[in-house]
Amino acid sequence: MPSIDILPARAASITQAGQPGAAVRCGQTSVAGSVSQRACVFCGARVVLYPIADALHLVHGPIGCAAYTWDIRGAQSSGPQLHRNSFSTDLQELDVIYGGEGKLERALTVLIARHQPKAAFVYSTCIVGVIGDDVGAVCKRVAAATGIPVLSVASEGFKGTKKDGYRAACEAVYTLIGTGDTTGISPLSINLLGDFNIAGETWIVRDYFQRMGVEVVATITGDGRVDDIRRCHGAKLNLVQCAGSMTHLARKLRDEHGIPFLKVSFFGLEDMSAALYDTARHFGDPALMERAKAIVRDEVERVYPELRRYKEQLLGKKAAIYVGGAFKAFSLVRALRTLGMTTAIVGTQTGDKDDYAQLREMCDAGTVIVDDSNPLELAKFCLEKDVDLFIGGVKERPIAYKLGIGFCDHNHERKEALAGYVGMLNFAREVYASCCSPVWQYMPRRAGGAA
Repeated sequence: MPSIDILPARAASITQAGQPGAAVRCGQTSVAGSVSQRACVFCGARVVLYPIADALHLVHGPIGCAAYTWDIRGAQSSGPQLHRNSFSTDLQELDVIYGGEGKLERALTVLIARHQPKAAFVYSTCIVGVIGDDVGAVCKRVAAATGIPVLSVASEGFKGTKKDGYRAACEAVYTLIGTGDTTGISPLSINLLGDFNIAGETWIVRDYFQRMGVEVVATITGDGRVDDIRRCHGAKLNLVQCAGSMTHLARKLRDEHGIPFLKVSFFGLEDMSAALYDTARHFGDPALMERAKAIVRDEVERVYPELRRYKEQLLGKKAAIYVGGAFKAFSLVRALRTLGMTTAIVGTQTGDKDDYAQLREMCDAGTVIVDDSNPLELAKFCLEKDVDLFIGGVKERPIAYKLGIGFCDHNHERKEALAGYVGMLNFAREVYASCCSPVWQYMPRRAGGAA
């Protein structure tokens, strides 16, 4: 193992590919003092449900919680923009003392009358769990009075981690499913689960499937619509991209509505192609498979010549990856390999034992694999491995720049589409611009000084 100082309790959560050892310890509460990169339960629920564009989203808690998650995803909508408002009950000291249920009910009544949403989601924050507001009861009363679904999202931050927020979001959205009319849905139909339309990515992916002849019934939750979610139980297959956030919902749809699901990824040439092929294979329609092959052939021919030019400049460079879900990590390792780069460090916030076993198999020997890391670990691993690029999110960006390392944003705040074939080309351009900028030669670690 690299010779760095880590908390003893963290040792079992770090390993290397190609070396014997026990499975990575994961799925644990963050170690006290490690300053984990994870977010809270409320944040997890908010980022999953936020892209449902025609719903009202009300944060029941202090204004800081709403400010923290305002416009938290780069999710785009083809119509309503209601989701971009971060409404809050703005709980104050007196509300904490006397309870906030009355304030919540008044806020919901006013907002629903003003905006006429298709549904309303109410997010419980930490203080609500502490003072004991009965959010569910308030939601039921307002739903009965207004005639629209008002859904309580049990997302008190102290209940666990971001992954628990994903589960709370799935439970909330599931109450809508099964309440709509499924008439007219094609036998070749799918739902896209776990794609959040970052920079319009859902539109890119939806177009591929429509060209294949596959109907997309609902996107949960990218560019989401309440009425589509209500009838999504009529689809014949669920494609789960973000397994960390949506596997729970996919399992409920399988167990209670009989809809099978496939775990896929839309990032990178290999994974995007595999998603199209696996869908065609599932339906067993030869004509569908031929159309999938034609799309893959045409799209790869369009982007590959330029990808090869970037590969010539990026060959041999090393990258560190730290992302939320393991599905991103798998795709990024393969995408970097397409560009001639190696992965020196890879970690996730929510991966499980199977995910880390797969990472050990697919990564080159010596690659550091870490679960639920922290800034100290990430910084020292990056320096020891002398990486050229750090791929992560908003919390990892300062680490990279302070170390003089190029950074590529692959988190939900970004404004650049990275899914599909055109997304792979966008990714290659960003990686090239980040890695090959001449500015890095003037950083102390490249210029021969101390880091």
